[in-house]
Amino acid sequence: MGGHGGTGPGGRRGQAERDAITVEIGYALCSSAFAAAVVFGAVAGPALLFALPGAVEMVLVRGGGVLAGVLFAVRTVSVLVRFRRAAQPSQPGRTSPDS
Repeated sequence: MGGHGGTGPGGRRGQAERDAITVEIGYALCSSAFAAAVVFGAVAGPALLFALPGAVEMVLVRGGGVLAGVLFAVRTVSVLVRFRRAAQPSQPGRTSPDS
């Protein structure tokens, strides 16, 4: 009878690998959201805390939102790309980081 563990026929992923991918996606999203929130707070915070002229307030809030969105996307992609590279088998002639 066929088992469900390990890599099956056709290159199917095992449960451990699927779990690792799920954890990495969660980490990427959470760390990206945190970094974006910090950047938004740093840029738009003064506009939200102090009475500033309307134009300055609008620029800070919109600029903070744009920067936070860009940072979120860049951070998420970079974490997932780094994970994908680390998951690939090592190349011949190179030492493994855990050896």
